Amino acid sequence: MAGTDSSRTPILGGPVVVLVRPQLGENIGAAARAMLNFGLTEMRLVAPRDGWPSERARATASRADLVLDGATVHDTTLEAIGDLELVLATTARERDMSKPVLRPREAAARLREAQAAGRRAGILFGGERAGLGNDDVARTAAIVEVATNPAFSSLNLAQAVLLIGHDWFQADAEAPAESQVRPATAAELENFYLRLEAGLDAGGFLKPPEKRPSMVRNIRNIFSRADLSDQEVRTLHGIVSALGRVDPTAAAGPGDGDEV
Repeated sequence: MAGTDSSRTPILGGPVVVLVRPQLGENIGAAARAMLNFGLTEMRLVAPRDGWPSERARATASRADLVLDGATVHDTTLEAIGDLELVLATTARERDMSKPVLRPREAAARLREAQAAGRRAGILFGGERAGLGNDDVARTAAIVEVATNPAFSSLNLAQAVLLIGHDWFQADAEAPAESQVRPATAAELENFYLRLEAGLDAGGFLKPPEKRPSMVRNIRNIFSRADLSDQEVRTLHGIVSALGRVDPTAAAGPGDGDEV
């Protein structure tokens, strides 16, 4: 096949590519081909509509079997990203949430820096029909947005993977100084979020019910922007525990809530 030379040493690895609720096997296969073009080899699928494995995916992957053979299937986005310490989301839709927006080149540099620091990183791509949901985006550190025609910004799934993969392949980053701090994983953050939200529900903060989803996403975005370490997450757990022991009938004195 033109452009394929099995005698040469392949470039493998890179961030995890997570396809969330992909629909067509053909698009999964084309995405796998785009991944291998740029040395990305770990694919995770979240609830693929037509099931897995897929012969249609293999037929359009143009021998990117290495990617398809290693692909794993997950029921939820959280399950797919739980072990990752940096997760980015690709989306062309405007979101009603405060989150950093990166161009592909900036995202690639950040992913390279994470890899150089030994951090597990990944990038989410939404399904063909609706893209990523707000809850998926809220679990990520930043949004990656490709500059396109504002009147026609929709990209095919494989095209999006190709564009991000290309900038990843071209990017370079210096290894940062060694640190003993380990970033929190997505699963550790989720565990904290759920505990915090349970406490806020018990305290009557997340009301009215119809506003709860957006309030929860906004709270999660506050913490996702902080790039928390595992130790910081443990500290936050301690804070929630301490607040749970506070007597709710105790009246706050004048100025108790003032900043010192």
